[in-house]
Amino acid sequence: MRFRKRLVTFILILQSVLLLTHFLLYETWTFSSANGYSAGPTWIKLVLGFLSLTFVPASLLAFRYANAPVRAFYRMAAVWAGLLSFLFIAMACCWIIFAVSRLAGLDPNFHRIVELLFGVAVVTGLCGVFNASWTRVTRTTVRLANLPAAWRGRKAALISDLHLGPVRNGGFLRRLVAKVLRENPHAIFIAGDLYDGTAIDEARAAEPLNQLTAAPHGVYFVAGNHEQFRDDSKYLHAVAAAGVRVLNNEKVEVDGLQIAGVPYRNAWQPRSFASALHDIGLDRDRASILLTHAPDHPEIAEAAGVSLQLSGHTHLGQFIPWSWIARRIYRQFVYGLSRIGKMQVFTSSGAGTWGPPLRLGSNPEIVVLQFE
Repeated sequence: MRFRKRLVTFILILQSVLLLTHFLLYETWTFSSANGYSAGPTWIKLVLGFLSLTFVPASLLAFRYANAPVRAFYRMAAVWAGLLSFLFIAMACCWIIFAVSRLAGLDPNFHRIVELLFGVAVVTGLCGVFNASWTRVTRTTVRLANLPAAWRGRKAALISDLHLGPVRNGGFLRRLVAKVLRENPHAIFIAGDLYDGTAIDEARAAEPLNQLTAAPHGVYFVAGNHEQFRDDSKYLHAVAAAGVRVLNNEKVEVDGLQIAGVPYRNAWQPRSFASALHDIGLDRDRASILLTHAPDHPEIAEAAGVSLQLSGHTHLGQFIPWSWIARRIYRQFVYGLSRIGKMQVFTSSGAGTWGPPLRLGSNPEIVVLQFE
């Protein structure tokens, strides 16, 4: 009951923010510095009014239904939500320019400024949509102390945050799997949020993972927060049925290398994370890889003797202004290879998107790790 009240409150707040943002866009568009305020055409009111009421209903529908009309509605609403972020920034810049110009005794054509910056915002957003569909391969070399001789020169692929759901589905995963296999990795790590948590045929969506079993030293998966919104068993069963080893507070040893996994639910709080790593019992004198979804508490993993932590979750913020917030929260661990004490951390920006299918300042990626 308490969860339901919190959810209703969150939805009401989010919808209120969206309504206010669209109202401000309308007011900015119709304002004229020379003639004062003049009401815009009725169709602009109707379009903005409709768009302000799309993202929340589309998201709620996506959690319950997985049919084609819902997917199309969600994609439209999600793209607009992304463009809205850029339009909001453009709107703020318009008013700043207007205020500074007036203070300087100038009388700019405010509507022309709005047209220009709003146009730039839309083009920038559409470039972000294109960028989000172009998956790159990021290559990095990782040197680990006490790495078994058998692992020297081997490659591993790291993928995360595909968010299979209303925007991306099995077709996207098939294309990603084909790219991964072209790299001929010896092992493959999937660092959570394979699913978006919305309605989907879990088993069918995961079928392309069967092909990854060609990796000679295994495919390993750990659950992320989107798998664990609710009961994660349906997702874990689908992944396991595709031949992927699901790591749930446990480790396996492959040619002398310790590979451990702690799912998000056990890793997001310091005490439970430390307890899970203690129970796993890593040998500090041998190299180890920890697969955990988010780089929330790398200091705890380092204290447990982990050599290399592999994570995702941050998306590198996906696009401005969220990228600034992500950097503020995760600091040096927001993306790429970093170090804390004796442990290294690689955080991937992920292959998919959450919410708006848009990336700017971050790229969707497959990470190829070369061990030395």
